[in-house]
Amino acid sequence: MSRSILDLLKERSGESFSLHEQYLNAQMVRVLKTIGFDRQYVRAMGPYLYDDQGDRYLDLLSGFGVFAVGRNHPTVVRALREVMEAELPGLVQMDVSLLSGLFAERFLATVPGALEKAFFANSGSEAVEAAIKFARYATARPGIVYCDHAFHGLTLGSLSVNGEDIFREGFGPLLPDTHRVPFGDLEALERVLASHEIAAFIVEPIQGHGVNVPDASYLSEAARLCRAHGALFVADEIQTGVGRTGRFWAIEHWGVEPDMLLAAKALSGGFVPIGAVALRKSVFDAVFSSMVRAPIHGSTFSKNNLAMAAGIATLEVIEQENLVANAAKIGEAILDDLRAMVDRYSFMKEVRGLGLMQAIEFAPPDRLKHRAAWKLLDSAQKGLFAQLVTVPLFKRHHILSQTAGHDLAVVKFLPPLNIDDSDRQWIARAVDDVIADTEKVGGAIWDLGRNLAGAALRSRTRR
Repeated sequence: MSRSILDLLKERSGESFSLHEQYLNAQMVRVLKTIGFDRQYVRAMGPYLYDDQGDRYLDLLSGFGVFAVGRNHPTVVRALREVMEAELPGLVQMDVSLLSGLFAERFLATVPGALEKAFFANSGSEAVEAAIKFARYATARPGIVYCDHAFHGLTLGSLSVNGEDIFREGFGPLLPDTHRVPFGDLEALERVLASHEIAAFIVEPIQGHGVNVPDASYLSEAARLCRAHGALFVADEIQTGVGRTGRFWAIEHWGVEPDMLLAAKALSGGFVPIGAVALRKSVFDAVFSSMVRAPIHGSTFSKNNLAMAAGIATLEVIEQENLVANAAKIGEAILDDLRAMVDRYSFMKEVRGLGLMQAIEFAPPDRLKHRAAWKLLDSAQKGLFAQLVTVPLFKRHHILSQTAGHDLAVVKFLPPLNIDDSDRQWIARAVDDVIADTEKVGGAIWDLGRNLAGAALRSRTRR
């Protein structure tokens, strides 16, 4: 190259929004500008982002859970540099690489139960696609069961088991023989399984959209029903796994052993796309049953050396820095802080989650003035109240968070697993301050609400 990437970034600094408007997703730029999230970030380290004004932000999105070990962790950076400088023979294809074997060994040592084989992909969606194919072939059945409000990805197969209609609308027809059941409803699940046409039930141990935590017996009973009816139980741990909930895998909270476990996001420290399926040997061997079938499913870049090295380094960081224990300890402390606010504030309905996967749900209160203000926002866009929390958290307190799903009055936190007690206090002070302001109907924060409602109504008119 005639100039370095850093020189190019410096030369074109400040153009990110205009470039995205012209060449990429202009609607995303409109969203960011409407809610005031249009910052120019120039540096990141651990749980923090830094903008071009030198302001520091606490990132409670962590790239939708990707940066479990924080951004730019030096151990992962060092591993990637070593691989790039070693001139290794990557992606030979008619070969098997040592790094992918080593990562498979490390990865499988973390998973619960008798999952003895690994399949690597490039993303969570690819892992879901693989699981659908493996389940259908291994059982010789077509059906896949999934839950309301589930999120399993946006490629065609994963979209077919996505329980959020906004993502599905207009992309059909999707895969046939998929069946939706309510999350937590064992009777509905058993009715579908009783057809004996179901290959697998795919479920998030905690639903990412809404941060819905199941009842104590739901997942173990669901796994038992699957085995009773000859279906596979697939745990989608793409967001919940790799220490997020205070156990390495969320399914461990309920003592459940899946037939397949899906991982991605945090698995590579946020540097290289990666997805993984851990599965029973009997399922794997059914699919890859002969030399002729050795290449029957795969992905060109799936076992690339950078991804494998990043995965090994990330697992090392999580173990050496005790990040799973930290997620449990700090996560529970944050949940305690937030739960103590519920009785003080009329709009707060519930705080829920496990470890560092957390949600605050809001609901219209009994007080007439507050209920009327809520209704005004909801008439413009269902769930809009949550933005009255996320926007001032960001603008006033430099905390980046998100709503937990379309049309949900739920704010969601997915912090990096290496946040500390000072970060916990930062979160508690900020949330307390912002929610206290929502009680002052007619105050400045409700001016924000009227502006957001107006923007939502204008967007609806354009559609």
